[in-house]
Amino acid sequence: MLASLTQTAADSELTGVAGWAVGLMDAIGAPGAAVAIAAENLFPPIPSEIILPLAGFSAAQGSFSVAEAIIWTTIGSVVGALLLYLLGRWLGHDRLSRIAAKMPLVRASDIDKTTAWFAKHGWKTVLFGRFLPIFRSLISIPAGIEKMPVLLFLGLTALGSAIWNTIFIMIGVTLGMNYHVIEPYMEWLQWFVIGAVVLVVVIWATRRILQNKAEGKHLFHGE
Repeated sequence: MLASLTQTAADSELTGVAGWAVGLMDAIGAPGAAVAIAAENLFPPIPSEIILPLAGFSAAQGSFSVAEAIIWTTIGSVVGALLLYLLGRWLGHDRLSRIAAKMPLVRASDIDKTTAWFAKHGWKTVLFGRFLPIFRSLISIPAGIEKMPVLLFLGLTALGSAIWNTIFIMIGVTLGMNYHVIEPYMEWLQWFVIGAVVLVVVIWATRRILQNKAEGKHLFHGE
């Protein structure tokens, strides 16, 4: 049945992230979806909103079961989040603040504000943050910096990811052979997500440059 997914990709000329995800699932089955979702956690502009319905579509074709799709994509989500958590834990608040102070446009106070916000909201941020694009990946870093108990972090991440993944996988399952209805919009969605990220970064950088200029600070000087 994996051939049906590959044939769909060939017939509709899936490209970019969608074509890559299809290739992974064709090559190694449900674990391929886990790899794709883990990559989505590490590189947020890769939209899970594309990968997960593809996994659901593949399950609908019998390539693997719906349960396997949900389990493996949740594993991928947890693994990707854990790597970022460990990065935050390894860096720690002080080291990350020193790095931030040496980076253009970034201030050490940005780290202080982020960790203070996380300390205030704690577990709610990790759980409900899994439903927010981009944010669901990045929140793992302050969780590591603040040394949230790893088992609590993994449990909250797994729960939030399982809910999110199930919703989009079931969309793919429901569409089934009608997946071609949304396929033309998939590449557009992919570039929309990437474009939105770039736009947010540009707006933030512009505001910080203007702020630094008003305060008479050099581009590479943090606080």
